[in-house]
Amino acid sequence: MANERRQLHLGAFLQGVGHHIAAWRHPDVDPADATRYGAIREQARLAERGLFDAVFFADTLGVPDGPPEVLAKGALPYGFEPLTLLSALAGDTERIGLVATVSTSYLAPFHLARKFASLDHLSGGRAGWNLVTSGTDWEARAFGLEQQTPHAERYRRAREYVDVVKGLWDSLGDDPYLFDKDSGNYFDAARLNFLDHRGEFFRLRAALQSARPPQGYPVLVQAGSSDDGQELAAATAELVFTAQQTLADAQRFYRGLKDRLEAHGRPRDALKVLPGVLPVLGASEAEAREKFEQLQSLIDPAIGLGLLSALLGNTDLTRYPLDAPFPEISAGEGWHSRVQLFVDLARREKLTIRQVYERAAGARGHRVVVGTATQVADELESWFRNEAADGFNVLAPTLPHGLRDFVDQVIPELQRRGLFRTAYTGRTLREHLGLPRPPSSH
Repeated sequence: MANERRQLHLGAFLQGVGHHIAAWRHPDVDPADATRYGAIREQARLAERGLFDAVFFADTLGVPDGPPEVLAKGALPYGFEPLTLLSALAGDTERIGLVATVSTSYLAPFHLARKFASLDHLSGGRAGWNLVTSGTDWEARAFGLEQQTPHAERYRRAREYVDVVKGLWDSLGDDPYLFDKDSGNYFDAARLNFLDHRGEFFRLRAALQSARPPQGYPVLVQAGSSDDGQELAAATAELVFTAQQTLADAQRFYRGLKDRLEAHGRPRDALKVLPGVLPVLGASEAEAREKFEQLQSLIDPAIGLGLLSALLGNTDLTRYPLDAPFPEISAGEGWHSRVQLFVDLARREKLTIRQVYERAAGARGHRVVVGTATQVADELESWFRNEAADGFNVLAPTLPHGLRDFVDQVIPELQRRGLFRTAYTGRTLREHLGLPRPPSSH
């Protein structure tokens, strides 16, 4: 498809009361909104008014270790289990996609397949599963393990996990129900397919007791950018959330990931790449920068350092002076790609530890764009036109304010440029993304 006919895809990444680590301390923000379903419902409806493809909820499993006096200063961003939350939002929204993060490391694939099939049915085909493998020891300890499984093994397991889940989603064909009272047949037994799987990590014989999901499969989303993560995405994902700081880095990731699809027999447009972007908007660039600096001034150093330590795989940074040069860091078994992003950023710009956590505080490694609606739209269009993105996962710095600014100011500018839809034309998330409904594997 020619560039002139392509349009952006947009996800609204909803988290707490905003993505900036100090959002809850902003004078215009009510921190209690993070705990209120009504506030989250209005954020989702706001994104739907803006014609976003989907709302997206990340997740971690539990609370990280640390001194209680430090933990008490940080917002707890994942108060609701995301699938439960999206099931409620399915009834309070009409068209917008609903994407939830669930880890392959700590939930049996049968449970996941059944939960997402149910969400897809309840929402009329708007579900998406963001596959993660979990990357911290403290999450592992919540499930009785001493430490997380090695990185490569987690991704091998995830690849097999996807195969199992797809097989379960194909347990029954489309419209399998007969409800024939005369014959006594409730459903067409010829449509029932038991999955008989014997693999490295899973052994099961099972079938789901519901019809195939409306989308065939809920949209498969992935966010890992390590080599293992990209290989998993190339084999299985249809939407990839990623973090890059520069246009050149984003282009390399975009083209490299699209190239990998060919080895798996998939066309390049079978997968959409959406880098994260945190937009800070003002009537002028100076006003936008003032708004951003206000948020930056609210960062508690202990929380900034704790966030950076977590993003670096719980690396202990307390033994280094905050204003010393950024130390050498290894990825360990955690989030390889995010560790490398911050190491590269620190080396490229010769940043101190304090400067790196200040850069992480807004969007945890995603691109921060500060300016007017025109300037933000210019940046998005540049990445989109230059093979760096198929769209963006939008991280509002504060909620609902930052999302409302984007919907009211940036969306109309993108529409004027012919870069974004002016109305929903489909009803399912696959239709929003221009993805085909996959055929059954049976």
